[in-house]
Parts: sequence; structure tokens; C-alpha cells
Amino acid sequence: MARIQVNPNRMELLKLRKRAAIAERGHKLLKDKLDELMKQFMVLVQESRELRREVESRLADAHLIFAIARSEAITEEVEESLSVPTVNLEVEVERANIMGVRVPHFEVRMEGDFDCYSFISTPFSLDAALLNYRDLLPDLVRLAEMENNVSLLAQEIERTRRRVNALEHVLIPSLRETIVYITMKLDEMERSYRTQLMKIKSMQEEAASR
Repeated sequence: MARIQVNPNRMELLKLRKRAAIAERGHKLLKDKLDELMKQFMVLVQESRELRREVESRLADAHLIFAIARSEAITEEVEESLSVPTVNLEVEVERANIMGVRVPHFEVRMEGDFDCYSFISTPFSLDAALLNYRDLLPDLVRLAEMENNVSLLAQEIERTRRRVNALEHVLIPSLRETIVYITMKLDEMERSYRTQLMKIKSMQEEAASR
């Protein structure tokens, strides 16, 4: 691991020790955040998978009922029955926070009736199909929200993991190696300084004895 290029003096040693302590605290905080993000991610993945299975099953049933309705009525009648919808749909977007990640939260509001057509010219299966679609809509929106949040959490996990790895495998080892290097250099300089002092003292004593 390449050490940081600095002058080997006590001031730089103090700075590097302080920087290393901050980096180690930051690494621990990021590691704790990564662990909690992974827990939240796995829970959300499991919930979204279960909801997707349920939605896909109910959607398949709704499609089947609608196919039956189309087979029991003339295509023009079905299209005309659905041409003037009277349901107003609003999706309000709010923001939630998951471990520092800002994620959207959707609130669905529906007003009006879906049965805006003549019951005489349409089969009962069309009513059942549209009712199933209407009941499915909030869950479809919820599923979209959850899968979007899974994607956002995955991106944050990857960013946090890169930062943890950079601290753990690059910055902290470089700081530690540089601290060791400067400490050794300072010890070497101190030994050299003491040796010089001893030589000077010996020379002074020798000169005094003459």
C-alpha cells in the first residue's frame, strides 16, 4: 500500500493520527449504515416479491374475466362502454426516508364510478373484470413504489459499499503505513541526535581532561 507523501515531522504525525482516527470512526459509521441498509433492502425485496406474486395472480384473473367479457359482447359495444370514463384518479407523491435515502411514497385517490355504461348491452363479466382492475390499482401503484425503492436502496448500498471499501482498503492502510513510517523516521532521527550529543559530550570531556 502506497504511503502518503508528507514530511516526516511531529506535526504531520499528529495530523495523520487525527485523520486516521476520523477515518476509522467514519468507516465504522458507514459499515453500520451498510449493514442496516442491507437489512432494510432484504425486507423490502421480500415484501415486493410477495406483492408481485399476488398482483400478477390477481391481474391474470382479471385479464381472464375481461377476455370472457369480450367474447360475450360485440367489440364495438365494449369499446363504446369504456370510451367515456367517469373515474378521476390522482396520485399524490410524498417523500419518505429510509436510512438517509429519500424515497417516494404514493397515495392513490379515486373518485367516481367505473360502471359508466349501460348494463343492458354489456355482460356481467365486464363488471367483474373492471371491479377487479379497480381493486388492483392501489396495489399496482404500491408495487411500483416498492420496486422503485428497492432500486434506490440498491444504488445507495453500492455507493456506501464503495466508500467503506475505499476507507478500509485504501485510505486507512495508507494512513497507518505513513504513521509507522514517520514514527520510525522520528525514532531514527532521535537516535542520531542522541548519538551526536554523546559524541559532542565525549569530545568536550576529552578536551577538558587535557
